[in-house]
This record gives sequence, C-alpha cells and structure tokens, in this order.
Amino acid sequence: MAKMTKKQKAAVEKIEEGKLYAPIEAFTLMKEISSANFDETVEGHFRLGIDTRQADQQLRGMISLPNGSGKTVRVAVFAEGDAAKAAEAAGADIVGSDDLIQDIQNGMLDFDATVATPDQMPKVGKLGKILGTRGLMPNPKLGTVTTDVEKAIADLKGGKVEYRADRFGICHVVLGKTSFTAEQLAENYGVVYDEILRVKPAAAKGRYVKSVTVASTMGAGIPVDSSVNRAYTEAPTAE
Repeated sequence: MAKMTKKQKAAVEKIEEGKLYAPIEAFTLMKEISSANFDETVEGHFRLGIDTRQADQQLRGMISLPNGSGKTVRVAVFAEGDAAKAAEAAGADIVGSDDLIQDIQNGMLDFDATVATPDQMPKVGKLGKILGTRGLMPNPKLGTVTTDVEKAIADLKGGKVEYRADRFGICHVVLGKTSFTAEQLAENYGVVYDEILRVKPAAAKGRYVKSVTVASTMGAGIPVDSSVNRAYTEAPTAE
C-alpha cells in the first residue's frame, strides 16, 4: 500500500471514526479535504445484499444524472447508411461498421461508450472479448442497441451513467466531479440511490443496502448514512 502524504493523512483525520454522514455532509467534507491538482471524479459505492452469481439477482442499468456526470464521453457508433449519417449529425466521435470493427480488433479503443443499430450486432458480436471485458459492449437493456442513435448519443453525452453490481454485490457509480457543488453531488447521489432502491431484485433476502461510501479519485472513502432516503440535499437537524 502506498504511503499517505501529509495532506492525505490530514484529510483522513477529518473523517470522524464511526460516524455515518448525511449525503450533503459527506460531499461538503469531500470538497473540503480534496487536495488533488485536477478535477477528481466522484463515485458512490453501494454494498448490497445480493448474490450476483444468481441470474435473478443481477443489477445493471443506466440512469440520467440531473447535473450531468462532468465527464466528456467519447461515443463510437456502429451503423451504416442513414443511421450512420444521423449518428455523425448527433455528435458521435467515431462512426463505422466493418472498418470500425477492424480498427478495434487492431487495438483502437479511443472511446468511452458504444452504440449500435440492431442490424450491426451480428458483426459487433465478434468484439465480445475486447469490448465485453471493458464494459463497452452495446446492450439493448441499456438503450445502446437501438435504431434511435440520436437519443442514445445524447443520453451518453448528457450525463447518463451506468450502474452495475460487481461479483461482490457492490455497485460503483459515477456521481460527478469535485468541481460540482455539494448540492449538485447530493442531487446526483439521490437520483442514483432512488434508482438502486427501485430496482431491488425480488429474490434479494435480508438487508438490501448494507453500506454506502462516497469517494473522489484520490480521496478517502466517506461513509454515508444509508437510512437517509429523501431530502438528500438537506443537512440533518440536531437532536
């Protein structure tokens, strides 16, 4: 484990041991202790009581953040003909079919998300080992296999983020950047948390949300009070 710098150590010491922070408190503290010299990405980590090895306990989808993700998303689109022209007009960064597939097989991965028209999927399927392992495969459930390429591109570039529980049942979701206000981050967090509660698998047993932690790229994790499930931007009242 890398040795903490003096700044990092001082930041960690500001996080009260054993305390669960209300969302707005957590993001206010995160911004206060952030010491990186770049605009860090902020993520939420939701530890859930699910077994993702079971087909009926999978958790995956996409959600639009009200304040965007703060990320510049490069989108590659697999399309031909009119759909390819529509993709270019909608601001796709890379558009192609067989040529794009060949480029990716040759190692070109200069994009953050992909969209494909349904007729392209038999071809795109051969990229499964390359795109699938990186979470970049177009998926109809996520709205990225579609005839409406304009909407898919707009969603991806406008702050739509993917959530997906890993094999440990932890959902890692982008919530924004440290340059956002604490209120903007809390609003984004609230939308994500509401969605995670909404899509709870029926087969999940016991406590569903076990813990929530938020962290910036270089920052320490701050534990969030998962019992706060409304009024996310409000500070807790004193007892």
